[in-house]
Amino acid sequence: MGKKINTAILYYSKKGQDILDAVNSNTNLTADELIHYGEEMAVIEYKLTALEVAKES
Repeated sequence: MGKKINTAILYYSKKGQDILDAVNSNTNLTADELIHYGEEMAVIEYKLTALEVAKES
């Protein structure tokens, strides 16, 4: 089970970094796009937190 959790953590960390890279590299994002990216990041951070808690248990 630990290997699956670590794999999921790596996956969601990469997805989060991809979103940050997309936001940081784009100079003409609309407010709606920023909100959308923010919502995606919130979901990813929630999942990462849950995975970290599960890993420690």
